[in-house]
Amino acid sequence: MINKENILASAKSTILSESEAVANLVNLLDENFAKAVEIIYQSPGRLVVTGIGKSAIIAQKIVATLNSTGTPSLFLHASEAIHGDLGMVQPGDVVICISKSGNSPEIKVLVPLLKRFGNKLIAITGNVTSFLGKEADYTLNTYVTTEACPNNLAPTNSTTAQLVIGDAIAVCLMELRNFTAEDFAKYHPGGALGKKLLLRVRDMLDTTHKPSVVPDADIKTVIVEISEKRLGVTAVVEDGKIIGIITDGDIRRMLNKTDTITGLTAQEIMTKNPKTIESSELVSDALNILEDFSITQLVVVDHGAYQGVLHLHDILKEGIV
Repeated sequence: MINKENILASAKSTILSESEAVANLVNLLDENFAKAVEIIYQSPGRLVVTGIGKSAIIAQKIVATLNSTGTPSLFLHASEAIHGDLGMVQPGDVVICISKSGNSPEIKVLVPLLKRFGNKLIAITGNVTSFLGKEADYTLNTYVTTEACPNNLAPTNSTTAQLVIGDAIAVCLMELRNFTAEDFAKYHPGGALGKKLLLRVRDMLDTTHKPSVVPDADIKTVIVEISEKRLGVTAVVEDGKIIGIITDGDIRRMLNKTDTITGLTAQEIMTKNPKTIESSELVSDALNILEDFSITQLVVVDHGAYQGVLHLHDILKEGIV
């Protein structure tokens, strides 16, 4: 019978083991790290990241992070490099080679070739005295005392340490480049993240359904406008400017208070000074306003001029949340 307590204990032990391995990296950092980051930052070429086995998988993730944060990078599989893919490496490129032992046969073949090309070589290895550690221009130590694996065989702590060093390099380069959220958005135009960082209110505003009534409009006109535009609200507009809004909730509350609507006008039941947002603002900012004030509609303006109504449902449909 499976013992759930044993499973949880094993999981907790693994997490603690890996967290301790990561924490110890702080003690292993030296000027080699700073010099490595500097040489990557100053490089006129790209950053090539290579490895073998599990380290190759970590290399691919590091490449993905670097590319998305402003450092042009590519992945080179160490075993494929000596069968033609070495042509990916160009003059001016900096190479990062990842290997726990630093003595893998493929690494021993690849490193001299890279050195012959004259490219700067950065090692990420758990063995600084290995072949790779000694041959590299800069060696970043990712030594771990043991793996989380109960047999001390499967790469666990060691690959996590490699990944963290890759993230540290990426973050340092971001800071050197003053890499902003706007820069990040350029590399993430698709999906929810891209929309959150790029989509402006004007980009999704439906101007064909722009509910609007004049201040002296009668209540029947108000109700018809709200119903026809299907946004649950209408703006009260005078000379192109918003002076108030009326929601379907306002209509219900009015009907509860009075027996007749004869003679009532829009300006008598409207909510003055409604929440607005400029059409040039990000949709994510509009969402924040909706959430902060627990409302579902937001009046959109352009330098004070009424443009339309943005509904929470429209934002949800875009998948930004």
